[in-house]
Amino acid sequence: MSEEQLKAFIAKVQADTSLQEQLKAEGADPVAIAKAAGFSITTEDLEKEHRQTLSDDDLEGVAGGFFCVQGTANRFTINVC
Repeated sequence: MSEEQLKAFIAKVQADTSLQEQLKAEGADPVAIAKAAGFSITTEDLEKEHRQTLSDDDLEGVAGGFFCVQGTANRFTINVC
């Protein structure tokens, strides 16, 4: 369920400039931002996403920009470029 939530949140971020700006803010908490937007993700979901390689279909889906997760075990930053 959490992986589906993360994918849905990523899709929402890609389409929502307000969420993109929130995530770009210094000290932004992606888990809290996702929760406020109605999604249930965890830091473990972000760790897993960070370790995975995107498929060709995923890459095509983010044409014009990209989504990445960076951070350490307890601190994550979502960059929307």
